[in-house]
Amino acid sequence: MTGFDGNGTQGNPPSFIPSSGRHRPAPQSSRLDQPSADPSAQPASAGAGAPPSFPSTTGRHAASAPTYPPSSAPSGTPSMAPSIAPSQSFQPQSFQPQSQSAPQSIPQSIPPRRAPRRSAGSSRNASASPASAASRMLSGTGPTGSAAPAAPAGPWQGGALPGTAQPGAPLQGPGAAPVAVKRRRRALPIVLCTLALLVALLVAAVFGALGWVNGRLNKSDWLTGKSDTSGATSWLILGSDERDGSSAPGAGDDTVTGYRTDTILVLTKPKSGPSSLISIPRDSLVQLDGQYMKINAVAQLYGGKQLVGQVEQITGQKIDHVAQIKFGGLESVVDALGGITLCYDQTVNDPQSGLDWKAGCHEADGATALAFSRMRYSDAQGDFGRAARQRQVIGAIMKKALSAGTLANPAVVAATADATLKAITVDNDTNASTLLSMGLAFRDATGDNGISGSLYWTDPGYYVEGVGSSVLLDDTKNLALFSQLAEGTHKAGAVGTLAES
Repeated sequence: MTGFDGNGTQGNPPSFIPSSGRHRPAPQSSRLDQPSADPSAQPASAGAGAPPSFPSTTGRHAASAPTYPPSSAPSGTPSMAPSIAPSQSFQPQSFQPQSQSAPQSIPQSIPPRRAPRRSAGSSRNASASPASAASRMLSGTGPTGSAAPAAPAGPWQGGALPGTAQPGAPLQGPGAAPVAVKRRRRALPIVLCTLALLVALLVAAVFGALGWVNGRLNKSDWLTGKSDTSGATSWLILGSDERDGSSAPGAGDDTVTGYRTDTILVLTKPKSGPSSLISIPRDSLVQLDGQYMKINAVAQLYGGKQLVGQVEQITGQKIDHVAQIKFGGLESVVDALGGITLCYDQTVNDPQSGLDWKAGCHEADGATALAFSRMRYSDAQGDFGRAARQRQVIGAIMKKALSAGTLANPAVVAATADATLKAITVDNDTNASTLLSMGLAFRDATGDNGISGSLYWTDPGYYVEGVGSSVLLDDTKNLALFSQLAEGTHKAGAVGTLAES
């Protein structure tokens, strides 16, 4: 449909902009009832149904915002279409006629951007690509290069139509050129491949280290056939005074034969609950084949498997793994770590163990740590005090070995691992993963939320002919203690007879 401007020139129809924020369509009428397009038939005076006067701008009309008559509906009230008489020409009420006596300012026309003319039969005029449509929307031109009709005012008050791009904003949609997206898509496979390579290298390094450890483990037949009914994991940790060249007094004396397991610890990790580290006194009285003896002599006289069987009888729990370390190996491990921090509140100068200690906390090297864990004659608590210091030494080693400073130093890790593997003997079922789990359980048991202490006993100086002064254990209390430790129901803290006295 075409219209005429004030000069009688045929042009494009003006934009229809409702007088309020809500767009209401004009009443429908048949084509036979449309008013005449003759300009002379329109009334000259300003009226409710008169068309506005449109000044010509180079033969084409630019879209301009119309003004609204004073008689329009109040703000916020939707504009209603006027009733149409058959003898009147229909024009929307939202158009204000231009009066000669009261001229109104007309916004300057915006020259349209002319698109290249094409022949009417050109197939390129049939459709436009989404990109060209978006470009015309931003530039304000119509499909043929003429000024695009102004968008109806809506709740956005003259802003961009919902879903359209603002001028100057990057185009979106199928017609836009997603350069940044393509770059991100190209970069994503590179990042994923890099991460996959790093993970593969890490896994290879870990499995390589585990394989290296497993290949260097010294294994022996320690375990019994006792069934496991608790679900907990228990380790038996032994410290041997076997002559191995350590700096402890008497350690290098080749005239002394045999060895004693002077350090006996049971480490328990339940399925849930706190881990525990319990000492078994080296002089605990046991009976094997009808003969009484101290438990530290069982391994030498009857073998390691019989020692494990005696511990299982005392605790009532299955021993899953065994690790025995020589005293000389303990010294080497501490030196590889660069020393550990130990605390003792007594000043000691003990010739039997070689410990020269000033009350307080000190950084101890390997030789000092070994003497610290062996000294008992200058301790008022004797063997029970020594057992407590042995737990402190083991806990300090594990804390230092698993610290961030140690793990971040490959040289220290390698030296510590080498010293440890040379010093220990394990059961046939132990591997690198088992040792790591043991170390973590050690750290938890010796921490603030762990359980540590010694066995319950009824007489610490029980004398047996041919054996000497021994520790008579309280079997009932010890079985109940380890049952709770295996189930994870025992509260954290110290346990044993000394802890309760």
